[in-house]
Amino acid sequence: MLKGIDVSSYQSTFNTDGISFVIIKATEGRSYVNPRLTAQTKRARDGGCVVGFYHFLWPGNITAQAAYFVSKAPEKAGDLLAVDWEWTGEHTRASNAEKDRFIREVKRLRPNHRIVLYTNRDFWLNHDTTSYAGDGLWIADYVTAGKPRIQAKWRIHQYTSTPLDKNVADFASEDALRDWATP
Repeated sequence: MLKGIDVSSYQSTFNTDGISFVIIKATEGRSYVNPRLTAQTKRARDGGCVVGFYHFLWPGNITAQAAYFVSKAPEKAGDLLAVDWEWTGEHTRASNAEKDRFIREVKRLRPNHRIVLYTNRDFWLNHDTTSYAGDGLWIADYVTAGKPRIQAKWRIHQYTSTPLDKNVADFASEDALRDWATP
């Protein structure tokens, strides 16, 4: 298991010591860009980490959201891309079909990148009807690291959000993660 973190604009800084990957919030909807995206990307790359970017999905305008995400997320071979599918601040959510369509559109726009679904255990068990997660599932379930309570093939497990979002990835080594991340 490899250790990693995910960050958003709430983290003005973070430490890359002892971690193999960092996944950074890039965009949300069709108008928000993380104001710390550039600095966070530099910190993760300078730390030698595998880097990923995620988009917080809102319902509607799925094709436009996918285009917006790929226009703002840095593009470097080996970077991971993810969609964050959960309740919005307005307690709405993209439908299952919209989630699937977003992943497929990002895969079409960035065919040389791995695209994963980030969601929580409740969404995976109670809202997902297709089990479509693109190239991998990144599941939030706050239990023992690497032991999420789901029946699915997962690649990344977020196991806590205190003091920041900590994750483990189901890869034997950092080289194995880098090889997988570069299709």
